[in-house]
Order: sequence, then structure tokens, then C-alpha cells
Amino acid sequence: MSKRSSWALPYFIFLVLFVVLPLLLIVFYALTDGNGHFTLANITRFFSDGDSLSTFALSIEVAIENTLLCILIGYPTAWILANKDYNRSAVTVVLFILPMWVNALMRTLATAELFTMAGVTLGKGTLLFGMCYDYLPFMIYPIYNVLNKMDVSYSEAAQDLGAKPSEVFRKVTLPLSMPGVLSGVMMVFMPTVSTFAISEFLTNNKIKLFGTIIQENINNSMWNYGAALSLIMLVIIAITTMLQKDNSEQLEGGTI
Repeated sequence: MSKRSSWALPYFIFLVLFVVLPLLLIVFYALTDGNGHFTLANITRFFSDGDSLSTFALSIEVAIENTLLCILIGYPTAWILANKDYNRSAVTVVLFILPMWVNALMRTLATAELFTMAGVTLGKGTLLFGMCYDYLPFMIYPIYNVLNKMDVSYSEAAQDLGAKPSEVFRKVTLPLSMPGVLSGVMMVFMPTVSTFAISEFLTNNKIKLFGTIIQENINNSMWNYGAALSLIMLVIIAITTMLQKDNSEQLEGGTI
């Protein structure tokens, strides 16, 4: 225990038990049948199952709409919070991050109860409202973090060269803030696709997302097909993450 590397042992054990082992189990169940024999039937079933494909398409649609809403609301908010010309304090920033300190399930239940008390019919509109409310801080914070650390000399140089405020924002601020936007998109888009509790409570289970199908299969002891759907979701997340990483490196390197 005198070596520094020994202190990493608890983290390594945690990583193996709660990250690596669950992933291996997902792969195992996804590529086997009920008797433990290797098969690709679980994967091919997804592409031939009309209900699963339509639910997946709806999940992508809802995720895109929610992500766009979070960008439209989150970017101006982050820009105002990071702009030195506005009178804002650390307390104001904390107020936007404060909802993240409350359990997401509790926030969703409270939102659903407010809609019920107001007599609002639960549906796609309430679902998008609840998702935007839950995930908006995840869009604001990465954008604010990038904007707050941005070197103001770039904007000042553009202004000295005669650029208008709109041109400074379009040609300087926006491109330099894209890594934060991409991080926010990742933190909003993928959880929206895979969520199930929010759609259940805010639509009265009228709208099912991809995460709901996975949950239903697991609850019905259909482990193999549920694991296959989870594996497909993991592959999509991995591909999206790699693309987002490449784009961020290009933006930071100034190649875009």
C-alpha cells in the first residue's frame, strides 16, 4: 500500500464490478438464446419488429425536438450568464444548476402533478416540457463553461477590425462555443432516447420511448431481447460519442 498505484485498486475493482461486468453480461445475453447458445436472432429481431422500429424512430424524433428546445433556450441563457456586460453573480448561475441537485424522478412527479392540477392533458407537449425542464441544465452548463473561459481578445480584435456585434457573434463567439454546444447535445440527446420514467409519468404511458421497451422486456423476463436492445443503444451511444469527440477536436484545432 506504500505505492501510489495501490490507491487506485478500489476504483479498479469498482470499475470491473459495476461497469465492465454489466457490459459483458449485456453482450452475453444479447448474443445468446434462452439456452445459452450463440445466436444473432435477438439483433435481427429488432430490425424486423415493426413496433420496436417505430418506437425507436419516435424516440429519435422526441430526442431531436427536446435537444433543439434545450439549445434554443440554453444557449441564450448561457451567453447572458457568461457575458461580462450583464450584472450577474455566481448565485444566478447556481439557480440554473440548482434543479440538478433534486432527484430527476421527484422533479418529474412534481411536474406531472402540476399538469394534473391545472387540468392539462398529458401527451407529447407535456413530455417535451418535462424533458426540457429536466435536461436544460445539462445544456446550459457546458455552453456557459466554454463561453465563460473564452478569451475576449478574439471578440475585441474582431470589433477593432470593424465587425458588427452580430458578425462578432456569428463569426467568432458561435464557432468557438461549438465544443460546449456539442457536449450539451450529447448530455441531452442520448438520455432522452433511452429514458422511460419521464415518458411514463408525463404521458400516462401513452407515449413509449426506446427505454420503455427495454424496461418492459426486462420486467417480463425477456432478458435476451432486452439485452439486445440495450446493446444496440450502447453501440449508437459509442458511435455518437466518437463522432462528437472528432468534431470537438476539429473545432478546437480551428479546422472548421
